Amino acid sequence: MTDIDRRLLVGGLAVAGATLAATQAQSQTKVLEMKDIKKEAEISCLYHCDFGDPGRVRQMITNINNHLSAYDYDAFKIKIYVVTHAQGIKPFIDNFEGTPWSKDAPNPDLLERYEGVAKFGVDVLLCRTSFQSNKIDIKKARSAPFIKQIPSGVAALGDLQAKGFGYIKIG
Repeated sequence: MTDIDRRLLVGGLAVAGATLAATQAQSQTKVLEMKDIKKEAEISCLYHCDFGDPGRVRQMITNINNHLSAYDYDAFKIKIYVVTHAQGIKPFIDNFEGTPWSKDAPNPDLLERYEGVAKFGVDVLLCRTSFQSNKIDIKKARSAPFIKQIPSGVAALGDLQAKGFGYIKIG
C-alpha cells in the first residue's frame, strides 16, 4: 500500500468514526442531575405530569401553549419544564411491549404536541426511577433534544420549587 493509499484509508476511518460518534451523541437523550437545572428566566414554571390519560395530557399541553402565548412565545421571558413520572412517561416510550401498559396503544399525537411546545423552549424531564420501578428498559425512552432524563421526578418537583419555579398540575 502506498503512502497516499494509507493516508486516504486512515483519513476515511477517522471521518467515519467521528460521524458515528456524532450520530450516537445526537440520538442519546441527555441525562441531567438536579444541580444542572437552573432558573433561566424570571418566569420559570414546572408542569407536573404523573398521569397517562391522553385527554388530560392534551389539556396540559394546551395550557402550556396558552401559558407561552401570554409571554409571546419568548423563551427569554418564560421557561417551562414538564416533569414526568409514573404514567406521565408513556408518550416518551418507543413501544409498550414488556411494560405495564402493554395492552395500551401508543398515542403519537401526544409526542407531536410536546414537539410543538418544545419549539418554544419547553423541556421534558423523564424520571429514570419510573423506568426502573416499572421494569422498563431506559433504551425504550424516545430521544429528542427537548427530552432530558433525571434521576427522580418527585425529587425534581421539590428541587425546582426550591429554586423558585412555579408549580402547576392539571386536574
